[in-house]
Order: sequence, then structure tokens, then C-alpha cells
Amino acid sequence: MESSKSENNKMVIEHKAYARVGLLGNPSDVYYGNTISFTFDNFWADVQLQPSDHLIITPHPTHDLVQFQSLPHLVSRLDNEGYYGGVRLLMAICRVFHNYCKDNKIDLHGGNFTLSYDTNIPRQTGLSGSSAIVCAALSCLLDFYKVRHLIKVEVRPNLVLAAEKELGIVAGLQDRVAQVYGGLVHMDFSKEYMDDLGHGNYTPMDISLLPPLHLIYAENPSDSGKVHSTVRQRWLNGDEFIISSIQEVANLAKEGRTALLEKDYSKLAKLMNRNFDLRRSMFGDDALGALNIKMVEVARKVGAASKFTGSGGAVVAFCPGGPSQVKHLENECQEAGFIVIPLKVVPSCLSDEELKTLKK
Repeated sequence: MESSKSENNKMVIEHKAYARVGLLGNPSDVYYGNTISFTFDNFWADVQLQPSDHLIITPHPTHDLVQFQSLPHLVSRLDNEGYYGGVRLLMAICRVFHNYCKDNKIDLHGGNFTLSYDTNIPRQTGLSGSSAIVCAALSCLLDFYKVRHLIKVEVRPNLVLAAEKELGIVAGLQDRVAQVYGGLVHMDFSKEYMDDLGHGNYTPMDISLLPPLHLIYAENPSDSGKVHSTVRQRWLNGDEFIISSIQEVANLAKEGRTALLEKDYSKLAKLMNRNFDLRRSMFGDDALGALNIKMVEVARKVGAASKFTGSGGAVVAFCPGGPSQVKHLENECQEAGFIVIPLKVVPSCLSDEELKTLKK
């Protein structure tokens, strides 16, 4: 937590949540599968909470724009950005947090606060920009009400997801676990865990196990897959191809955990490529989007392993050939009009006390 004294001598509570990469196993998290994800500090969302007389949610000057130069400006803005700023996310987590505490007989003191946020996570890149805002806000609420010790770490991703579901955002737990825990995390969403505990079994891993990785994304992700996928319904209907493919995707994360622990990076590269190939066979090119597929193919052209970071919009790439291969990747991305950056993985954001509770 970062905190500082404000001018009127009231403590400001500040938390960051970082963008995340789904390294292996996605999208099996919503199908009782396994995933490995990590957070990185190139992109983040920051939320500040300051005690105040009234409860105020402050609109962001860019992301919650309500003043426009003209009607065409408003329409252009909505065409490019949609209706979705961060104010609704902050309001949703306040409601979910309040109701959870009420239902679990956790007393909250009567103080008010002002919430504000900032973020530099690029839109429509599949890096969990919305959940980062919610996650950072939840951390602020935990500290303001001094109830961090009363709400288990494992439960917090469920609260973040619940806030987003209130707004009609369709998502799974993987991203929220990655952002609540921070660092590198293996997640087992087996049905027995989900049914018995209401959450998966989450295991933090040492970030030093990761090789150098790169992020590829488009500055204007216009074609991020507009066709609605039928995978969920086919899975519910018992489609054998989908069920077996999802199981294989989940197994990639299990194998990936072993590969990371053994630092078998050639195996990791194969698993990453297989993950994308399985997704492509299940979802189809129309649902994935031509731009997203091109990002993967640009990386593979130079021999790099590559796959989506989430559901599309950005790609994580691994160059087992080292710096010379990275240089080839940078050149190909520049020619294709993509941005490529080295990823700076962050360690777990949990305190020692919180990490101890996970071992019980």
C-alpha cells in the first residue's frame, strides 16, 4: 500500500493493481480447469481513497468524459470508447463490498470517503483493465474499514468478479486471482474446489522461474473478434470435442507449472503454442478476429512462441532464441504496425501476514 498525508491532514489510502497475462490454460478457468497467470507493471490501475464528509465517486477527466466539443465528438467518442468509464466499476465494488460485509456480519464504521482512479492499461487489449480498477478499489476499502484480516485472500477475487458481473461484464476468476495475489500464480479451478470452497486452489510461484517475455498489442484494436462464440453452449451441451479440448488446455497449465519449476523453457514454448492452437480450433477464426491472429502469426514467423494474454487484444511472446530473436520480433512487429514491449513481472502484492494465511 502507498499512502500519504493530504493537505487537510487526512490519510490518503492508495493501491495499484497491475495488468495481467494469462500464460497458460486460458480459457479453462471458466470450465473447472487450470491456469497460470502473472501481473506486470508496464500497465496498472491506481485508486485513491480519502476520508471526506460525503461519499463521493470522482469521475476520471479522460475515461469518464461528460463534456464534449460537439454532437459528432460525443458520437465518435462512444464509437471508439463505448459507454464504459471507471465510475460504474467503483460504485459496483462499493455495493458488493457492503453487501458481503453485511451478509457475513462484518461491522463497518460510519465514515465516508472520496474515491478516485487513474489507469494506463490500454483498452480492448485483454489485459484486465476493468478488474484492475475494481481490485485496487477493494484494497482501499479493506484498509479504510480495517477489515483486511476478516476477508480471506481467496474470497477477494470472487468479490471483484461479482462487482463486474453486476455490470454485465462476462468473465472468469483467473484475472481477478492474478490481480488480487500479484506475481505468478498457478490456479486449480477443479469442480470439487469450486463446489466445496466457492473458489479454486491458488498457489503463488516464484517470478524468477519465468523467462524473458514480451507483450504484443495493437494501438487501435479495431478487429478484436466480433462474432459471438458458441463454445460455452457447446460445452454445456456435452460436445465431446469442446470438452476434450478444454481438458487438454487445462492440462497445459499443469504441465507448464512443472516446466517452469524445472526451467524447461523449450517445453514452455511448445505449451504456449499448443494453447493458442487449441483455442483457435474451438473458437474459430471469425470469433478470434483477424488482427489478433495476425499478432500471433507475426511472432511465430520469427520462431517465437505466442498466444493470447486473455480472450484477445494482446499476445504474450517468448523468444527462446534470445536477444537476436527478440530483435527480429521487434522488426516484424514494427513492419506489421504492432507495439512490442518487454514485460516487467511484479512480485506478489500480498503481505507476509496474508501469505501465511494461504499456507494454513
